[in-house]
Amino acid sequence: MALDPLTLPDDPTALRAAVLSMRAEIEEARAARVRLDAECAHLATVRGELETELALRERLIEKLKLQIHRLKRGKFGASSEKLDRAVDQLELTLEDLAAVRGEIAAQCPSPVPASETTGKPARRALPGHLLRQESVHDIGCTCVACGNLMMRIGEDTSEVLEYVPASFRVIRHVRPKYACGTCETVRQAPPADLPIERGRPGPGLLAHVLVAKYADHLPLHRQSGIYAREGVDIERSTLADWVGRAAWLLSPLAEAIGRHVLSGSVVHADDTPVPVLDPGLGRTKTGRLWGYVRDERPWAGGAAPAAFFRYSADRRGEHPQAHLGGFRGILQADGYGGFGKLYAPGADGTYLIREAACWAHARRKFFDIAEASGSSVAQEALERIAELYKVEAAAVGLPAGTRAAIRRAKARPPIDALFGWMEGQLPRLSGKSDLAEAIRYALSRREALCRYIEDGTIAIDNNAAERALRGIGLGRKNYLFAGSDRGGARAATMYTLIETAKLNGLDPEAYLRDVLGRIATHPIGRIDELLAWRWRRDGWAAAATEEAGEGAASAG
Repeated sequence: MALDPLTLPDDPTALRAAVLSMRAEIEEARAARVRLDAECAHLATVRGELETELALRERLIEKLKLQIHRLKRGKFGASSEKLDRAVDQLELTLEDLAAVRGEIAAQCPSPVPASETTGKPARRALPGHLLRQESVHDIGCTCVACGNLMMRIGEDTSEVLEYVPASFRVIRHVRPKYACGTCETVRQAPPADLPIERGRPGPGLLAHVLVAKYADHLPLHRQSGIYAREGVDIERSTLADWVGRAAWLLSPLAEAIGRHVLSGSVVHADDTPVPVLDPGLGRTKTGRLWGYVRDERPWAGGAAPAAFFRYSADRRGEHPQAHLGGFRGILQADGYGGFGKLYAPGADGTYLIREAACWAHARRKFFDIAEASGSSVAQEALERIAELYKVEAAAVGLPAGTRAAIRRAKARPPIDALFGWMEGQLPRLSGKSDLAEAIRYALSRREALCRYIEDGTIAIDNNAAERALRGIGLGRKNYLFAGSDRGGARAATMYTLIETAKLNGLDPEAYLRDVLGRIATHPIGRIDELLAWRWRRDGWAAAATEEAGEGAASAG
């Protein structure tokens, strides 16, 4: 403590005590400083040790990363990839066979339970922990034979495994039995209509499995694992059987969508490769999925948008020629030669199908060159094509006549200037260069590329078809390949329904859940009633009422 001269005591004894106290405080402060210095030195030593240890750990981490990388290469390298792919192919073959078996069984249902025909043990009871919901199918208690009241003498109960989004539940179908005490007549409601006769899956579960596989790209073995985590064991072979049966049941609806697409005046067409297992050769081959899209929304047409898919084992031109044999109108597609015969005139010289080329394809060739080499010529081509798309942006959603008028006034001059510029550039380029090839591609399709100018129902590009095929490309990364040609055809059916639902702004799962609950007993002659654009979340009856009202209004 500091001594204030003005407050020092006069008494020598008190003064001595004050000085001694101050001296003790000074000694204590010195000791504290020594301790602090020693602690700082210790902390510096510890910090050095920690930094050294940290550096060692960093080197160890890098070493372990390298070891992990080498282990992965050893496990997932070429030889292991062959083994893993062989296993995947075998499993997919079994899955596809189960789906084919389900598809065939749906067409030719057996009169006896499957367990009696296959020799398999009886089905396990559905898990007891799942929520039960009863659906009572009652017919009343009046005897139709004599008019007297009937007494309840029992009931039949069957359980169906259903899927409500984010949860499983069991729907218990209860059918009370009634017997007439006077004439011994017994009555009971008929069994509930289910998508799969005597099957366990409800329409919601079937819709979920189909959408997860074909829209969310979840292979069946992954779905089986997900359900197992929820305490519900469903073998992949069982899921595959359900998929086969459901696809067969839904195929008439997909065909109805195809008829709708091909009845339009403009169809967008494109195709994409699909690896398909070829068991006879022990490897995969390349099949094709062909997409055909009708979308009149850009020119305010009245028809609903829809996408129709077909599968073929190869890419020969005979396939699209067969698919589009009954089509009459404008076909918008890329420059694939297989479409060529479709554009040829008939015996009388008339054209049944006219070609509309795709500016997106023409642009893409210049874009690739500009990205790779920075070519100023390619960049100028991109800028000139961009002018056409600016005009198109202002015409989207307008009636066809208005769109054509806008294009003639604002797109015709720059498109003529673009082709003139291309013709001037071509002699200056090497004939074998990519840039010359890109220009020749556009010049050789000048008439087809310009056809959209005069016809407002034609789009500037074929992006409608490319968008419809995009989901298939994503799916390839997950399921690797289709199990067979029949599997490819089954995928085409499901993509048709799912993509059409999306085009109409519907949740595919909600739509398919309702359709699967109805289609088993729906008259085949009225299959068009189940098309996506006729569906409403509040039911089909509301949609039918609205359509009837609109028809009456237009008739009046």
